[in-house]
Amino acid sequence: MINTSLKELSAQLVSKKISSVELTQTFLDRIKGLNPKLNAFITIDENKSLAQAKAADALIASGKAGPLTGIPVAQKDIFCAEGWLSTCGSKMLHNFVSPYDAHVIEQFNRSGAVNLGKTNMDEFAMGSSNETSYFGKVKNPWDLDAVPGGSSGGSAAAVAARLCPAATGTDTGGSIRQPAALNGITGIKPTYGVVSRYGMIAFASSLDQGGPMAKSAEDCALLLNVMAGFDARDSTSLEREKEDYGRDLDQPLKGLRIGLPKEYFAAGLSADVAQAIEAALAEYRKLGAQTVDISLPNSKLAVPVYYVLAPAEASSNLARFDGVRYGYRAPEYTDLADMYGKTRAQGFGAEVKRRIMIGTYVLSAGYYDAYYLKAQKLRRLIAQDFTNAFAQCDMIMGPTSPTTAFNLGEKSDDPVSMYLSDIYTIAVNLAGLPGMSIPAGFGANGRPVGLQIIGNYFSEAKMLNVAHQYQMATDWHTRLPPLGEGLGVRG
Repeated sequence: MINTSLKELSAQLVSKKISSVELTQTFLDRIKGLNPKLNAFITIDENKSLAQAKAADALIASGKAGPLTGIPVAQKDIFCAEGWLSTCGSKMLHNFVSPYDAHVIEQFNRSGAVNLGKTNMDEFAMGSSNETSYFGKVKNPWDLDAVPGGSSGGSAAAVAARLCPAATGTDTGGSIRQPAALNGITGIKPTYGVVSRYGMIAFASSLDQGGPMAKSAEDCALLLNVMAGFDARDSTSLEREKEDYGRDLDQPLKGLRIGLPKEYFAAGLSADVAQAIEAALAEYRKLGAQTVDISLPNSKLAVPVYYVLAPAEASSNLARFDGVRYGYRAPEYTDLADMYGKTRAQGFGAEVKRRIMIGTYVLSAGYYDAYYLKAQKLRRLIAQDFTNAFAQCDMIMGPTSPTTAFNLGEKSDDPVSMYLSDIYTIAVNLAGLPGMSIPAGFGANGRPVGLQIIGNYFSEAKMLNVAHQYQMATDWHTRLPPLGEGLGVRG
């Protein structure tokens, strides 16, 4: 059951082969057994989840079930969920129980899906390793000495270890795709504006985008059908017709033009990752695709541009956490200014403070033109690179991450090295494009390798088709990590 597709789980629920209560309990039991090893979940509320499952069973019995009715879905703890602890991985919000639902949570509730709990994440989504959470590090189920990637590492680890059938994530600079790659699962970051950010705790508003994480592209299509859609409460939400993102899954790939950016296959890419990606590309050629050499000449600027713009937006967004309205407040202070200062000093972790200081600096009078304005101009050039590339190809492919998962603590004292682990993913966020990562083999150390697929604006259905056809021809996405003897997981 734990490796069953969402489509098949839905069929089993409708045919009464299993109830949602039984399915939910199965995954709750797996969480109890494996979460102490992985730390993938921050919050579990068995009673709430089972109550939702019971309601889903009633909906199914009434004949009004949708494709996700009764399916347990884990929610990244960046999404506010009414009555649930919503911490964003921070001490600052360690005691915050949300009084409302994020748009994404509302959409899942309307579909009849079951909230299985809130997954661990880097504090305020700032990190590439899931080591900055106030609630402790998440471990990679393929190797407990390795990081799961960040910031959606809890969601990725939970899906990979089959603690849940699917999960949500958010992607500001690669935070769905990089952990998906490092855990051997499928994750998609949609075009900016396709999924509402209402109720998604903000990190960098012009870059943040929610998306699904699951075992396969087919599962992600079902999840995206629920998550996507216009929301008037988010001024950046795009007013578009609803799509069926699974409509093209079975289309053949003959004639597909795949662009290979030379900058994604240069120095810094480890040999075993390069070998796995080349093998994946060879599989695509067998499926009828052709590869085209392209260039993204400004991609080398993506990391420095990102680390000017994202901290600038973060420094503004995080100004609201001052101990007055909600969340943590310093226990001892002399006056209002002292309370603000001590609350923020004690409530934020080191990485968050680093980015707030960078962001405040680049936005300050005298430095705005030199850093922030210049970075915005370079962002335009990076986006134009992709526009030029899509005149030559239909999809762009390359590695999601330059290496497989690195060891816990390996880059903790070297922020620049940590930031470079997102070198292939950040440009997609700066351009607002959709991108995804799918499993494409294993490195020399036995840790997963991810293939990144980048599409043009609003090409999610085509991207999922491209990923699905590969997954019909290979079995990397069905492999399970060697965890949990007696819990139904085998290597």
